[in-house]
Amino acid sequence: MSRKELVRILDTCTACGVCIKVCPVAAIRIEGDKAVIGESCTVCGICFNVCPVNAIKLERAETKVLEGYSGVWVFCEQANDTLKTVAFELLSKGRELAEDLREPLSSVIIGKEISKEIQKMSDFSLDKVYLVEDEVLERYSPDLYKNILCELIRRHKPSIVLFGATINGRDLAPRVAAILRTGLTADCTGLTIEDRQLAQTRPAFGGNIMAKIFTRTRPQIATVRPNVFKIEKSPRPGKKEPEVERVNAGEIMGTPQVRSIESVKEVLESAKKIEEAEIIVSAGRGIGRKEELRLIYPLADVLRAAVGGSRAVVDVGWLPHQQQVGQTGKTVAPKLYVAVGISGAIQHLVGMQTSDVIVAINKDSEAPIFKVADVGVVGDLFEIIPPLVEELKKVLEK
Repeated sequence: MSRKELVRILDTCTACGVCIKVCPVAAIRIEGDKAVIGESCTVCGICFNVCPVNAIKLERAETKVLEGYSGVWVFCEQANDTLKTVAFELLSKGRELAEDLREPLSSVIIGKEISKEIQKMSDFSLDKVYLVEDEVLERYSPDLYKNILCELIRRHKPSIVLFGATINGRDLAPRVAAILRTGLTADCTGLTIEDRQLAQTRPAFGGNIMAKIFTRTRPQIATVRPNVFKIEKSPRPGKKEPEVERVNAGEIMGTPQVRSIESVKEVLESAKKIEEAEIIVSAGRGIGRKEELRLIYPLADVLRAAVGGSRAVVDVGWLPHQQQVGQTGKTVAPKLYVAVGISGAIQHLVGMQTSDVIVAINKDSEAPIFKVADVGVVGDLFEIIPPLVEELKKVLEK
């Protein structure tokens, strides 16, 4: 089925031309008294939302390739024989998706001595764990991990496979998708079930829109950044111990073409990584110049917070890239996020909007950041922050 057949123009079309104006790939034209979708259509969905008479519809095709696939899988990445936090975030979301589909939830863990981590999964009502242990699997190997996952997916045919969008996850997921000749949606910010299909939401066109993506092949593979989903344990009473299937790694992992020689730990100038911090103070273009970071650091110090920044601040070199919050930086979910002089472009919001409490300080009362803020302070940050720091010091002294 071609892309053209996926999008249908109803007879209620009035040929008003609104869809032509918004189409980013010029795929729509008027023929007679009706709009026509051309072959260059990418099914981005912009035209669906702007049509004043709702005459543009998406039709999803059911094909034979979908038969026999069932279940939600989570690849639980480990480091130093300990599961990464993003694994539990995905198990939480995976439980929700599996319940909506009324299908089982399973996980795959690969490592050297990783079986001890299985007990941590009992809080998520996991149905099954595929355990792959071998000495050579202690460190991530693109070839070995890819071979193992592809073989397990071929054998058991899960409908959905989720990966964390970590450095290794972003390397592994595309390899698996390419070998299995299926689709992959990267850096998702939302996952839901619609008509028994995985609706994958992510920023598109430079973050100017949020696109909803459906994969027509199986399995449906998606990567999700750390801190996008909250860890919510299963509400079911008691703990459910999952069935564990030990997989013989030697039979399916093959021979690696790339070998890991050594791991080098990243050393940051900042004492805290923003993706791990419970409190973050972020600076935006509104601070005016690099020297005005002198206002940000005292506020961060008194709150014992990490310092972050918007892309605008990082692009001009006021802060290093590892402190950037947003679509092209880090996704964070602290207990408290303080945005100073940040307007709130969608590219920044997708990286911090899951924070528990958001405080925004900006002199523009119409700034988009106030739409997601729990507390908004309209005013000059140079007049607000210094007395705020002093008041906080007094409170903490008490």
